[in-house]
This record gives sequence, structure tokens and C-alpha cells, in this order.
Amino acid sequence: MSTASVVTQTAEQAASQRSVTPLGDDRLWRWLTFSPALALMLVLSVLPLANLFVSSFQDITWSGGASTRSFVGLSHYAALGSDALFHAGIRNTFIFAFCAVAGQMILGLGLAVLCSRVTRGRVIYRAVFILPILIPGIVIGAIWKLLLNYDFGLINQGLALLSIAPHDWLGSSETALLSVIVVDIWHWTPFCFLLFLAGLESLPQDIFEAAKVDGASSWQEFRLITLPLMVPTIVVTFAFRLVLAFKVFDEVYLLTSGGPGTATEVVSFTLYQRFFTEDRIGYGSAISVAVIFIVSLLLVMAISARRRLGSTS
Repeated sequence: MSTASVVTQTAEQAASQRSVTPLGDDRLWRWLTFSPALALMLVLSVLPLANLFVSSFQDITWSGGASTRSFVGLSHYAALGSDALFHAGIRNTFIFAFCAVAGQMILGLGLAVLCSRVTRGRVIYRAVFILPILIPGIVIGAIWKLLLNYDFGLINQGLALLSIAPHDWLGSSETALLSVIVVDIWHWTPFCFLLFLAGLESLPQDIFEAAKVDGASSWQEFRLITLPLMVPTIVVTFAFRLVLAFKVFDEVYLLTSGGPGTATEVVSFTLYQRFFTEDRIGYGSAISVAVIFIVSLLLVMAISARRRLGSTS
């Protein structure tokens, strides 16, 4: 018997054995192997979310190390309508998120396009560009608080060399939120840069070679070819960064602590104050549920936009 006939006979036997195996047994085995991961996900995510939702309808107090819960219905959610701090947090969070993410997207895409055209030393450029994202948040807060210091900050010292009066960047209500946005752009632009660079390197190169043969300029190549092909990557990056921007806390806490007044009050810092500082657990849970709803709504809108763009491309 030849080798080819032996291989064919073995393949037929394996196919017959697979056909004999019931489909129900295969599905049961898949569920059995998947059930530990599913149970862990339920314990670590779904159950805490359910507890948070239930707590938002309760007033929770502590006495003798034990919690006392009383049902208050929708009173916590009704109180959100008259909470000036919550309103300021939502307003500043939207301003912060869209301005910071827009700056990160523009700078990240520009740096990615420039880096993709570099032929020598590309590894060095990448290493330099991603340095800010590797620095811990506490260190970033210390660095920028020193840079923006009114008395001895390097930025005000540079302005003094130009005969410009120093400015209290973090202590002025006009520039405090802008300063935090600039810090966040500096911190997270490398993240957008990495995603855009990966998207650029995955684009088909034959289209660009054909455009060069047709005499297209660099700007025409970017506007007519690169941008349309990068739209799915841009949408995904925007959605991902927008969701993360809504959770900003460390930069605000380290730089301004929500001040001056409510100039840099973001919803995460409002939640921190209500939940931990004031020990209003039920009301803090209601704020958390409201924030989760807003972020989920934005995520659904981003996914819908991504699907529409995918269907039209």
C-alpha cells in the first residue's frame, strides 16, 4: 500500500469518527470548558455592578462596624438634578474629554504619519514618543505641578525671559482646566500614536505606489488615500480614548483637586468626594450608575458609527 493511500484512509477514518460524535456532546464540552471563565467574570464584574445598582436605591449608614440599609427609592437620582457639583463635573468632563481626545488624535496621527515615513532611526523615534505613557501618574502630577508653578515653574521663567508677566496656570479659573487638558494630551498622545502607527503599517502599499506613479503629492496622498483608509482605526481610537477620558481622576486630583472652585471639577472627582469624603455611599452609587449609563451610551454610539463606516467602505 502506498503512502498516499495510507494517508487518505487515515483521513477518512478521522472524518467518520467526527461524524459519529454527537453535536450535543461537542457543545456540552465547550460550555464545560468555558464555565470557569464565565463564573469568574460574573463574580468580578456583574455582581459588583448589580450591588452598585441596588445600593443606589438605598441610604447606607454605618454603626458598630455594620451597615444599615434603608430603601429610599429614586430620591438619590432625583437629587442629581439639583446637585451643582455634579452638574459642574459633567460639564467639565465633557469639555475635558472632547478637547483632550481631539488634541491627542490630531497629534497622534501627525506623529504616526511622520514616523511611518522615516527610514532610519525609526526605533529611536518610537521610543521617544512613547515615553510619556510609561511614566506613572503620580510622577506626571509632580512634574507638571513644578513646571506650572507660579513662583519657580519653568514655564513662567520662560515667559519672564520674553518680558511676559507670570501666570497662575493652576490657580486661575480661566486656565486651570486648559492646563489639565494639556497635561492629559501630553500623557496620552503616545497611546493614539501607537494605534495609528499600527494602522498605517497595515495599509496596502500598492495603492500608495500607484498614487506615486500617477503623480499625487504627499498632501493628496494623505487626504485622498490615507485618511479614508484610516477611518475605522480613527473611530476605534476615538471611542477608546473618549471612554478612558471620562474616567480621568489622577491628573485632576494631583494638579488642582477640582479647584479653583469648580473650574476643574470632573465627575470622577465628584464621585470621590461624595462616596469617600462625605461617606454618602447610596448617593455615590447613584452617581456611578449615571456615569456608567453615559459612558455606555457613548460607546454604543461609537460602535454604531464604526459599523456604518464598515458597511459603506
